[in-house]
Amino acid sequence: MKETLLKKVKDRSIVCGTVGLGYVGLPLAVEKAKAGFKTIGFDVQVEKVDMVNRGENYIGDVVNEDLAALVTSGMIAATSDFSRIADCDFVAICVPTPLDKHQQPDTSYMEASAKEIAPHLKRGVMVVLESTTYPGTTEELIKPILEQGSGLVCGESLYLGFSPERVDPGNLVYKTKNTPKVVGAIGEDALECIAAVYEAVLEGGVTCVSSPAVAEMEKILENTYRNVNIGLVNELAMLCDRMDINVWEVIDAAKTKPYGFTAFYPGPGLGGHCIPLDPYYLSWKAREYGFHTSMIEASMMVNDRMPEYCVDRAARVLNGRGKALNGSKVLVLGVAYKQDIDDYRESPALPVIEHLSARGADVSYYDPWVAEYRHKGQSHSSIPQLTAEAVEGADLVMVACAHTNVDYDFVQSHAQAVFDTKNAMKSVKHRDNIEVL
Repeated sequence: MKETLLKKVKDRSIVCGTVGLGYVGLPLAVEKAKAGFKTIGFDVQVEKVDMVNRGENYIGDVVNEDLAALVTSGMIAATSDFSRIADCDFVAICVPTPLDKHQQPDTSYMEASAKEIAPHLKRGVMVVLESTTYPGTTEELIKPILEQGSGLVCGESLYLGFSPERVDPGNLVYKTKNTPKVVGAIGEDALECIAAVYEAVLEGGVTCVSSPAVAEMEKILENTYRNVNIGLVNELAMLCDRMDINVWEVIDAAKTKPYGFTAFYPGPGLGGHCIPLDPYYLSWKAREYGFHTSMIEASMMVNDRMPEYCVDRAARVLNGRGKALNGSKVLVLGVAYKQDIDDYRESPALPVIEHLSARGADVSYYDPWVAEYRHKGQSHSSIPQLTAEAVEGADLVMVACAHTNVDYDFVQSHAQAVFDTKNAMKSVKHRDNIEVL
């Protein structure tokens, strides 16, 4: 089995399947097709399937012309028919791993995907989970589902592994193609074959680890590392505020040290699908072993309170100008979770707006990337343009995301007051009406 698969990888005759055509799955599917592997994308959302088959891209990290050319040449196609898994020699599962209402892992998407593909898996197939999850998921959850549903035996007629996604939407340097990959699998033969596929597709190199659990923990470490350090700097920002010290200046000074310090920055909270969620996966799993991740949980508490803290600061800015937050018009700039992307998953701007509204503010927002968003069942629309009238009409402009295609000099010149939670206006010279987190 190993020799057969390695030969098929080498001559580009394997068919690759990608389950889930979102921010992770579609770029991965495109790279496989570009590398010469015929690729089938699977998704339950018919709209996504139809767009892919028309060559219409909807993900920022995919080049429109690349997708269109691959569809035209027959190298990539999409379907909602999971029976076509039977055509695939390599299947990557790239589905969401959210938290439930109790802040516990929601594995339903992974389980549903595994159950959907299992009956159609052929002998000699490679399956790789890419969804970020707690250590042990691949072997404890996915393996039994696949074996029971397919009749195949892991390590004999089925190769199973885990390779964490490392997508960073909006990153202009590191894309799917050139980001290093980590792979863990059940058995050395599986590891060699799965790694060979990624090495044939990607340019960033592949690091092999001894088990799926190591790879799963590695991904959790990446994002928990960021969560803890952002929590540290957020707490420092609150302390610096009390001490009347500019935390941004402190960080800029500290990062001149060429070793031993990595700059992290404060903000209104954490956003995106990974950093705010992954530590909860680890904390949940740790309790199974009677272990409490005290440092991690402390950082999460700090980060989770930042939206409300920033609203308190906004109220203080208004109070300094003789106005109450209740009844004031607040214009929020940016609802995406990071600059220059249209992704608002877990964006801290959303609870910021929620807290502002709950305290009686009349809130509107402008985001050149996000024309509309849904939060807790309600739709919200951006004002169409950032006009002088819109800025002047707000009692407070609150910067919640540092998009680079916003004219901050224009904002400063027309705003009554600005509370900048991202230091987006650091280059603006006239600062009498600006307060920074």
